Amino acid sequence: MSEKRTEISEIGEFGLIDRLHQKIKTQHASTILGIGDDAAVIEAGDHVKVVTTDLLLEGVHFDLSYAPLPHVGFKAVAVNVSDVAAMNAIPKQITVSIAITNRFSVEAVEALYSGINAACEHFGVDLVGGDTTSSRSGLVISITAIGEAQKEQLSYRSGAKESDIICVTGDLGGAFIGLQVLEREKQVFLANPNMQPELDKYQVVTARQLRPDARMDIVHELRDMNIVPTSMLDISDGLASELFHICRSSKVGVTIYEDKLPIDKQTFDTALELNMDPITCVLNGGEDYELLFTISQDDFKKLEKHKDIHFIGYVNKEEDGKHLVTKSGTAVELKAQGWKHF
Repeated sequence: MSEKRTEISEIGEFGLIDRLHQKIKTQHASTILGIGDDAAVIEAGDHVKVVTTDLLLEGVHFDLSYAPLPHVGFKAVAVNVSDVAAMNAIPKQITVSIAITNRFSVEAVEALYSGINAACEHFGVDLVGGDTTSSRSGLVISITAIGEAQKEQLSYRSGAKESDIICVTGDLGGAFIGLQVLEREKQVFLANPNMQPELDKYQVVTARQLRPDARMDIVHELRDMNIVPTSMLDISDGLASELFHICRSSKVGVTIYEDKLPIDKQTFDTALELNMDPITCVLNGGEDYELLFTISQDDFKKLEKHKDIHFIGYVNKEEDGKHLVTKSGTAVELKAQGWKHF
């Protein structure tokens, strides 16, 4: 009798994580939270440390035919800092490990690290170690970020309560649209190397893809206003997928409104140019690295006039489900496509 084989695509990334998580047991009381949020939480005396790690692979997470090495380095740090921000913590240190093939020169590695160093300066973090090894298939970057906070300052995915207000920062869908533009121009170039890419009118969306910024500014502002979000995460896999994470962890439902979703004009116009639905891009695009969080009704007045925080809906009972209210007033069931790794 042959051994059963389950394809990873059958259960997906999060199904795989859940399956592996079931067999992991923590052994130390200092491990406050392990797998299951944007970062792990570790007791550290009078405060806590948060630890997160991300792996970026050439050909999967970035394409060096249009992504400059300094941008790749900056983005690799930003996506990790964003996970620290998603816990409402402050990043302090990172480690960087890379695997490279012999097609990379010393100068190329220095260009990569120029972006890493620029991100360290931008986010106020120290690069304190890592590893370098060889690769047989392109560039691999693994970064671990360490942050800290007081225990009561942390925001988990599991804290959303009924009637909380759902907030997002910035605008959404731009990174996904930027990727579509870059891929289109790459195909044009491959077909005719004499053609120059036409990217001037797409600078906003391409920048969102190539050099995203973690929203530490918002974390500092929330701290200054004495606001601790009841739940929070960053938007890496798409707004809908992240809302599903909150619903699952907090055992709640959500209602969001189409006319409240923030989208930049260039994102909207370019989506139409590419024959894509802008709202679908907002819900399922991913890689925006904006913050999605919930606040209690009591904190609404403090943020009501904030120019870069948008109130897109509210938290409801789990049995009431997850819905998007369209501009016509129709409530449709929210679907989460997100990014599929397998």
